Amino acid sequence: MATRDRIVPLIVAVALFMENMDSTVIATSLPAIAADIGTSPLALKLAVTCYLLSLAIFIPASGWTADRFGARTVFRAAIAVFVLGSIGCALASSLTEFVIARIVQGMGGAMMTPVGRIVLVRTIDRRALVDAMVWVTLPALVGPVIGPPVGGFITTYLSWHWIFLINVPIGIAGILLVTRFIDNIRAEAPEPLDVVGLVLSGLGLGGLAFGLSILGLDYLPWPLVVAIILTGAAAAAGYLVHARRTPAPILDLSLLKLPTFRASITGGFLFRLGVGAVPFLLPLLLQVGFKFTPFQSGLITFCSALGAMGMKTSVTAILRRFGFRNVLTVNAVISAAFLGACAAFTPATPIPVMMAVLLVGGFFRSLEFSSINAIAYADVEPRRVGRATALASVAQQLALSTGVAVGALAVDLTMQLRQSPTITADDFAPAFILVAVISALAAPIFRRLSPDAGADLADRTPAPTEASDHRVG
Repeated sequence: MATRDRIVPLIVAVALFMENMDSTVIATSLPAIAADIGTSPLALKLAVTCYLLSLAIFIPASGWTADRFGARTVFRAAIAVFVLGSIGCALASSLTEFVIARIVQGMGGAMMTPVGRIVLVRTIDRRALVDAMVWVTLPALVGPVIGPPVGGFITTYLSWHWIFLINVPIGIAGILLVTRFIDNIRAEAPEPLDVVGLVLSGLGLGGLAFGLSILGLDYLPWPLVVAIILTGAAAAAGYLVHARRTPAPILDLSLLKLPTFRASITGGFLFRLGVGAVPFLLPLLLQVGFKFTPFQSGLITFCSALGAMGMKTSVTAILRRFGFRNVLTVNAVISAAFLGACAAFTPATPIPVMMAVLLVGGFFRSLEFSSINAIAYADVEPRRVGRATALASVAQQLALSTGVAVGALAVDLTMQLRQSPTITADDFAPAFILVAVISALAAPIFRRLSPDAGADLADRTPAPTEASDHRVG
């Protein structure tokens, strides 16, 4: 792999890790932040939900923005906006100031992940793209796992302000490295901005992602949550009608005609939906069900991050040996099995056993995520990379939000069936089984891929067709 093919994925990964860490690390520190700025932790949940809304609204515009102004310019600006939002969070002295700063962070984060992928696809040689996508996958897997314990450590032994201030030197280094190593590739003839589509998609994705994220969590009255979800669904339906009549929609649904991209979106949605519930369910099981401390819980869940990092050097070799279709199909079932194994955890389960399950499970989940991210671009033309990335990022955000909702609802329904007023360890097993089954449902979708799907990405020789066999003979 050339030097640029090594350094560019690392630059993108560091920026995405900063964003993923920050979006999860805050959860542990909410009580301390609330006490310091004179509000309640419940009211401060508004900052978390506003961040999600900001992501949902601005992600659809990421592809057009990169095409219009260049991937380097937008990625660099996204880091700068995120850092400015981080400084605003650290300096906030009221709930209003903190919420505004989180919205600014969300604007930067909404551009960071999709445009980071665009940078990789347009900069990295196709044969090195799988290795590059592993770097993009790691922050999404590692950040939610180590975020809570890191947040607890910083808040306990330093100050919650450092959760945000630590982003400043990282962001400045990122901006300098982006300027030095990343080319400002842009579309030769960018399409006009679809303003109506941007509004409809923002309302649709915002309503659905926000509503599903808080469904079953008792943050808002359930009629209001249902109204938010229905409004999002109506806006999404309106966008579908609008997109058919617009030559250059902000989210190009015609990309779903490509079998590899369609499999990445639909199969990836189901897989992410199941796995997306893990950062929500597992810490609750360990802390509420097993009465572990946040630090003990963090040390155990960190094993899945170690497994994810351990897969980095193996992804390309595995895909070259077995091909995308076989890996995605079989590994979806394997990953789901390790997810379902968490249902067997009890207070009597030895900690080394739990850690081993999470370690190996993280290994296989990393392989699946990396493969899903890479196969999405197997047949996408260079001029449509920006739009493909925006659509893939929207699907990913919606899947993760839905996963949390499904996990929360499963626990809540189990409590109601058991007529238990409080959450116990027994309430989590059905939820883990349910999300595992949902993740496994991605396997039949991936099975329909061509045996040679993504062969050039995996640097794999396509299987000879019947016609070529006759010519050789």
